[in-house]
Amino acid sequence: MAGLQLPRPSAAQDPSQGSSASCPVDHDHLADILKKSVKPSGGPSNGGLDNHEWAAVVNRQGVVCAVAFSGTKADDQWPGSRAIAAEKANTANAFSLKNKAMATANLYTGAQPGGFLFGAASSNPPIPDTIYGGQSQDFGTQHDPMVGKQVGGVIVFGGGLALYDGNGIGGAIGVSGDSSCADHNVAWRVRHLLGLDHVPAGVSPNMKDAIIYDIGPDGKSPSGFGHPKCDGKEDQIAVDLGAGVSGSVVR
Repeated sequence: MAGLQLPRPSAAQDPSQGSSASCPVDHDHLADILKKSVKPSGGPSNGGLDNHEWAAVVNRQGVVCAVAFSGTKADDQWPGSRAIAAEKANTANAFSLKNKAMATANLYTGAQPGGFLFGAASSNPPIPDTIYGGQSQDFGTQHDPMVGKQVGGVIVFGGGLALYDGNGIGGAIGVSGDSSCADHNVAWRVRHLLGLDHVPAGVSPNMKDAIIYDIGPDGKSPSGFGHPKCDGKEDQIAVDLGAGVSGSVVR
């Protein structure tokens, strides 16, 4: 579906839209769970570089309502990954429904030339004023300048997952700072520990919005929703977690 267009959010948003009442996760809880989900701060390995990570959460309206990092200060993580985490959250929320989840990892194949989502990655540009406004010392804190605003952006590689409680979808989380495959594993761990993984269905039937490693030597994905493998052990860990499918069969 070439030229896919999503509504572009306005740079000026009512801060009340990002209030804790409408956010599935608050900053302190997100930061605590993120630290427990990455190796540098005492969590498990996720198969990639084992870097510190950024995480961002949007509510169902796509408004950023929490941004956190796992290190002790903002530049313990890749600085550029703060924006990518928020855009991953925006993407997972934008392409998921109450009855069917779509991880950002599931979009990779469809977004390639000739795919059914080709053009999606450039359809909804991020808003620089939202990402880089405010004071840099507030990045990743309760007062992050993105909070209360829509950030836009579409990312078509691993690390973004929709959030589901017992009543349906409540927004999404994005994680960035490592390989895209490791980011998916971290996001999966964080979502589970938050208790927001009541996923009803997805493109990987039994594993729902799992990452699908089925791209063959010919570059084709039998499922149509495949994601490339990365250079570490991310795919093995994903399978162990229930976060991934490795091989040509989508379970």
